[in-house]
Amino acid sequence: MTSSTQQAAHEQEHEHHGPATGIKRWLFTTNHKDIGSLYLLFSLLMFLIGGGMAMVIRAELFQPGLQLVDPHFFNQMTTVHGLIMVFGAVMPAFTGLANWMVPMMIGAPDMALPRMNNWSFWILPFAFLILLASLFMEGGGPAFGWTFYAPLSTTYSNDNTALFVFAVHIMGVSSIMGAINVIVTIVNMRAPGMTWMKLPLFVWTWLITAFLLIAVMPVLAGAVTMVLTDKYFGTSFFDAAGGGDPVMFQHIFWFFGHPEVYIMILPAFGVISTIVPTFSRKKLFGYASMVYATSSIALLSFIVWAHHMFTTGMPLAGELFFMYATMLISVPTGVKVFNWVATMWRGSISFEVPMLFAIAFIVLFTLGGFSGLMLAITPADFQYHDTYFVVAHFHYVLVTGAVFSIMAAAYYWLPKWTGYMYSETLAKWHFWLSLVSVNILFFPMHFVGLAGMPRRIPDYALQFADFNALISIGGFAFGLSQLLFVAVVFKCIAGGQRAPAKVWDGAEGLEWDVASPAPYHTFSTPPEVK
Repeated sequence: MTSSTQQAAHEQEHEHHGPATGIKRWLFTTNHKDIGSLYLLFSLLMFLIGGGMAMVIRAELFQPGLQLVDPHFFNQMTTVHGLIMVFGAVMPAFTGLANWMVPMMIGAPDMALPRMNNWSFWILPFAFLILLASLFMEGGGPAFGWTFYAPLSTTYSNDNTALFVFAVHIMGVSSIMGAINVIVTIVNMRAPGMTWMKLPLFVWTWLITAFLLIAVMPVLAGAVTMVLTDKYFGTSFFDAAGGGDPVMFQHIFWFFGHPEVYIMILPAFGVISTIVPTFSRKKLFGYASMVYATSSIALLSFIVWAHHMFTTGMPLAGELFFMYATMLISVPTGVKVFNWVATMWRGSISFEVPMLFAIAFIVLFTLGGFSGLMLAITPADFQYHDTYFVVAHFHYVLVTGAVFSIMAAAYYWLPKWTGYMYSETLAKWHFWLSLVSVNILFFPMHFVGLAGMPRRIPDYALQFADFNALISIGGFAFGLSQLLFVAVVFKCIAGGQRAPAKVWDGAEGLEWDVASPAPYHTFSTPPEVK
């Protein structure tokens, strides 16, 4: 049965049996669009919960001294905030985008394994219920950081470790099933004539991301299983007293953790490579080089893991290898940035909200890349390691990078998903408030980090008080700005002005019809491109 036939059957059933069947439809749906929507809504909920935890962190750090929360609870907030944002907000959002868009982009009727698709989503809410339930246990939730380094997660943790490990296993199973589905769909279900080098960039980035997921998720599963057996079954993988090595945990974790960072940014590259050509009215510059650059980034991501571990006392040869390998990743990343800029160069650019987010992504993600290059330099990293400079670096990559690209994608495809236009005015307010507040939030962290303020500590020296007050104000402003995003999305879903057939015209070299009074421009097709 094709996707459209399934959908028609679902709608007919809903018509005859009322709202109860509507709930049943969402529970048992195998339609890629329904499952994509479920992933995106779940991601939005997790984004708000994780953001609430970030607000607790920033409220405590507004002034020096211990004000609002117990230090142990502060550690729980930093841990669960990180886990929710990585595994609950960013990854499901990109999986939702893949579910919605990949079949349509390659001309497939649905995902290749629709029942597995349904299952891979529905186990996620239970994983996060388990993780959040651990916060209400005696002794509280996990408080060992999202990286759960041994011995903090083994010798010095309480029984919430078991729930945490179970939750991570379920998240991993969901990710692997989603990745298998994406690969099988793209490899087997492309429309006739759609060769590899004709795939949209978003499809390419997701195909490479899916291979990364299948390669590294079992490594994470191995790490959490060893933590579990060290904690409850008397093994000594990470216990030096029993012949183990706590540094081995870091090697295993970061062999997963560094490719994981690229799992969260490669689909973003695909989104930006879709949006920039549309609003520049030009084809993407250097398509083949973008495909090769994405593949290079994915391959290099496996050989740079120990740049997270320069301070653990590795041999000089190891430090030099990981330093140079890390700096090498900036080459294909630079290729992508130059290609986006070259696509915009002399284009007929219009600054709708998706393009505003895409340009902000390019500028701010590049800034995050430069601070990453600073962290790659081994002797400098001894100064930066475990300070707020690192926090600034990865939040520029993951918030102004991954999260901004998700927002760009949402604004770009919302008219396609809902059939309605969103409020351009509210969306622009959301963009500008987010842009200003996110920089007030994260930019000063570079300064306090360089001055030596350590991360994950609920108190700090008096000299950092002014900057921290400013950072917290930025944090609350950014958090409140996201309520505008929620309002725009739900207002759009509820209905309003119908979207025209061509909301944004594609990058086909079409001339912009400047006489058009509509806020969402229409385009004429002249005999030649001027």
